Amino acid sequence: MRKERTIGILGGMGPLATVELFKRIVLKTPAKRDQDHPRIIIYNNPKIPDRTAYILGKGETPLPELIEGAKKLESWGADFIIMPCNTAHIFADEIQKAISIPLLNMIEETAEYVKQLGIMRVGLLATTGTVVSGIYQRALEKRGIKAIIPDGQEKVMRGIYEGIKANRFELGRRFLLEIAKKLEKESEGIIAGCTEVSVALKPGDLEVPLIDPLDVIAEKAVRLALNR
Repeated sequence: MRKERTIGILGGMGPLATVELFKRIVLKTPAKRDQDHPRIIIYNNPKIPDRTAYILGKGETPLPELIEGAKKLESWGADFIIMPCNTAHIFADEIQKAISIPLLNMIEETAEYVKQLGIMRVGLLATTGTVVSGIYQRALEKRGIKAIIPDGQEKVMRGIYEGIKANRFELGRRFLLEIAKKLEKESEGIIAGCTEVSVALKPGDLEVPLIDPLDVIAEKAVRLALNR
């Protein structure tokens, strides 16, 4: 029998997104009983400094906390790590260098999934930190795909920070859905490029495909953990 792998989740960015990723892994696992599910180790550290604030020059670097968390997961027995935070993937290469187990890159996995869908113009709903960093734009451009950034980035940030992160779900959903509805008019699909957007929006909200990185990485994690 092939050995199953233990999933490590480096979470807390934010806690609700971490819960959502855990839930999706459970729901995507082809299990008929408890014992069919993979082992999952979750390190939920909401004290990690804000990623966008650092990128915009307004806060301290989250890298030491990210590396410490990844090392903890490795020492606790995780065979690979996933992070339910898009913006934190700006530091993915540096985190990977500090550990000896794989860190699955949610950005690259999502860009590859968009390519498989045959989409050439995709909207990006993400934090300003993610947008400014260009991590999604570069990953998509490598695959011949153009990223469309919405007008109204300030409202996207309000939806994420004043809404979902502040546990004001309906406010956050209203702001994010408003921008998404405008963005879909010039896109063939929309990436929920922030895990709070993943929590707020659902595929049936839009007339174009909603590409959810949490779904992409959850499915990848299940396949890898179960050797499928």
